[in-house]
Amino acid sequence: MTLALLLLAGALLGVERACYVWIARAPRSFRAWAARPTVALHGKPVVIVAKLFYAFKLLQVSVFLAWCYVHSGSLVPTAPTVVIAMAALVLLAGQALVMSAFYRLGRVAVFFGDRLGHEVPWCSAFPFSVVPHPQYLGALLSIWALFVAMRFPHPDWYLIPAVETVYYAMGAWLEERPLLPPVRPPARTEMGSARHSPRPARARRAVRRIP
Repeated sequence: MTLALLLLAGALLGVERACYVWIARAPRSFRAWAARPTVALHGKPVVIVAKLFYAFKLLQVSVFLAWCYVHSGSLVPTAPTVVIAMAALVLLAGQALVMSAFYRLGRVAVFFGDRLGHEVPWCSAFPFSVVPHPQYLGALLSIWALFVAMRFPHPDWYLIPAVETVYYAMGAWLEERPLLPPVRPPARTEMGSARHSPRPARARRAVRRIP
């Protein structure tokens, strides 16, 4: 039963990360989808991303709670008191990272504003001066802490956090991959040899993550 539930939970949790990769990698496609009349009723693209974010968080928390309830028959933490206290501290630290990143970036930058046509300045202040992906790190700390408190020492306690760690790591890598420009054939000189112009420096992207 655990394997089947793990596959189902992984599929549900993967929708969020896949959506964010879509927005980051194909912003024109997302803007075209957001311009459809039935979707545009919900606001501009950044507003739609924000609403998707809250919907995905509701789905994520629902999957977490359902996993705990199915495996224990209740939502009472199973870890020893000392472990629960330590997990609570880790969860608070994770949420502090997430909230500080939201505060530094602002609503537009957090919700892919740099990919959706907004001018977003580069942010290098804390917590970005300490860790490169504070939203993702904070979210993962919170997830691990939650499952340590709720399921430890049962053998399934690490499964969902491990899946989420893989998803967040893959999402961070895919979202930050540079968008490749169209390939143009090299210019040719009088002698017929290729003349390669120097590669322009890549502009720095605004730091942005959705946890």
